[in-house]
Amino acid sequence: MGADRWACCLVEGQPNRRPNGRSVIDRKLPVAPWFPWIGITKMSPLRNRIVTPSASSATGNRCERRPLTRKLVWSLRMRVVLLPFAVSPCPELLGQEAAKAEAELSVYDRIWSYADWYHNQENPVIQRFQFTGRFQLDYSLINSDQGDEDEVNIRRFRAGARARLFENFTLHGEADLNPQEPEPAFRRLTHMYLAWSRTDELIVTLGKHSAPFTLSGSTSSRELITIDRGNLAHNIWFRNEYFPGMSVSGKPGDWRYFAGTYSAGAQDRLFGEFNGGVFFLGTVGYDFATQLNSEQALLAVNYVYQEPDSDSDWTPALQHVSSLNFRYDTGKWGFRADVSGGIGCFDQSNLWGAELLPFYNITDQLQVVVRCSYVRSDGDNGVRLALYENTIVEDPGDDYNEIYLGLNYFLYGHKLKVQTGVQYSHMRDRANDGGEYSGWAWTTGLRIFW
Repeated sequence: MGADRWACCLVEGQPNRRPNGRSVIDRKLPVAPWFPWIGITKMSPLRNRIVTPSASSATGNRCERRPLTRKLVWSLRMRVVLLPFAVSPCPELLGQEAAKAEAELSVYDRIWSYADWYHNQENPVIQRFQFTGRFQLDYSLINSDQGDEDEVNIRRFRAGARARLFENFTLHGEADLNPQEPEPAFRRLTHMYLAWSRTDELIVTLGKHSAPFTLSGSTSSRELITIDRGNLAHNIWFRNEYFPGMSVSGKPGDWRYFAGTYSAGAQDRLFGEFNGGVFFLGTVGYDFATQLNSEQALLAVNYVYQEPDSDSDWTPALQHVSSLNFRYDTGKWGFRADVSGGIGCFDQSNLWGAELLPFYNITDQLQVVVRCSYVRSDGDNGVRLALYENTIVEDPGDDYNEIYLGLNYFLYGHKLKVQTGVQYSHMRDRANDGGEYSGWAWTTGLRIFW
């Protein structure tokens, strides 16, 4: 007999029986694991009556209707009243689940949460307020034909704040500080901008912010997989990185775009003098990750045009810059590649270079990376050495080669990591006026951002 052909009932003093002999009132359904078992009784459409199999019927297909006792009606009504509580979690369980979620947070999650000072999506004025910054500490050791050097250097130390306002606006300010020297303790203002966006497809930014182009130049120093940017970016990219201007950018689907106009006048520690030329930056990219079955396969083209102006000392003397770069990541291994060139103006000769960075993730936390770099100028003295090499030889050359081998250990992703790398580099100097360099360097450092 199907379940729809019998009904649970209780005749006063005698429980009815299903064909298997079990009392139908014993049929219980577990509604929630934290609530007592509750029996559900099937009711007849007739008011105050229950349907039971007829005792005179051999098949049980015929039914008779018996009046409910007052006691049974009260019992059924109480079960209906208690049912909502049976399907709702009790406060104690909610507290246990919250405690469990809190326990699952790592020590790093809890520490970094202190930088999130305010978060309330219901506030119509300010939805979030965060303390931002980064700290990067280096130890560098150089052994070269031109001399030796070792030093401990606070590579970057920045602090500021970011606020989400009126749901669609972001206000971000950040300063670069110099704790190693009392003067100047304040180096410069890096970020001071107001951005508007509703989705990732369109972001409008006004103020002092980054001008991203070339492979390393479009990668934040917080997320570099080498201890620092290579010499390609050091020569062709605009090393000051942050300029006053306006830009629009977005990520519609797999496409990427960026377009901006910036001031390149005489520099100071704030917004510059606005007395020089301007430069225009455009980027178009497409991520082929879906087609190549990878986590990332981003191909991008960058182009920069800069007005030649002798007062523009915030940027190198390059009138045209172009870069074709590619990022490929399978999750286990990948590589990055860049081919860039620039047309010089004034006394800067034309430049071009290439960079290749294969990497392999040994574990989720340990990564090995190799970088091969080449930069060349058409004329003499067109290529400069990178940061720490430049402490040995300040004069430029014309042909630069480098190979780098590094290890990265991620304690909390890019937010907390230790990086180390050994490199060999050689600079040729056709003019033979002090720009030649050949040597080894080892740099290790701590990288933190919040």
